[in-house]
Amino acid sequence: MNPTPRRQPLVMGYFARPDGACHPHHPRTYVISDAAEIGAVEEAGRPGDDLPADESFSCMCGGGLRTDHHGPEVRRLLDPLSPDGIPARHRARWVAAAPAGLREYAGALAAGEEEPRAPRGVPLGTVFGWLGAVREEPRDAAWLLAERAPERLLAGAPTEQLAWGVRETDRAGLDGAVRFFASEEFTTRHPKRRRVPDTARDLLLRHARSHRPADLPVLERRLLRAPEDRIRRS
Repeated sequence: MNPTPRRQPLVMGYFARPDGACHPHHPRTYVISDAAEIGAVEEAGRPGDDLPADESFSCMCGGGLRTDHHGPEVRRLLDPLSPDGIPARHRARWVAAAPAGLREYAGALAAGEEEPRAPRGVPLGTVFGWLGAVREEPRDAAWLLAERAPERLLAGAPTEQLAWGVRETDRAGLDGAVRFFASEEFTTRHPKRRRVPDTARDLLLRHARSHRPADLPVLERRLLRAPEDRIRRS
């Protein structure tokens, strides 16, 4: 008996609504890799439907095949604003995986809020971990949120607080910290705001050297030295 062939992921592109509305944190492209979701899209988008050209979506599947389908069920499944559509499912999974102290903030962004209130009392080391966490579906319809949400929380923090967060985070958090400190959000800060105490700077450079070598040259150029941070004693 031949095994059931594995479904190829669907790379989804632009989806236009007649009213022009769209979720503010929906990516221009994303991947559907869940077998049940792939099957639902393929079944809903079989040729033969009446497909208005001004409402079509693009799907690039395995081998570069490009198709344009459209029908009511496809619209429901792929509309970023559909509460039971596939993008909404991806966002809900991302919210459920967020750290407990950040879940309400994640839910507000997933619901479409552009500037929800930042959570209070969450250590920056936890936010670094959220950014650096390995996701099961790294390019699904929530990938843009997974980048924007923690970066927004980190962007407003002073460098001194960011440095303490680096010292207190775990390995996944160090991965997120390297990503943030190598990002435009940090590297375009005024030089005085790029002075990082030696302890945090060494942790970032060491992690980048071992795990994210592509980011190392940026960190070496943009992380400026600051006086060594002393260990606080009670």
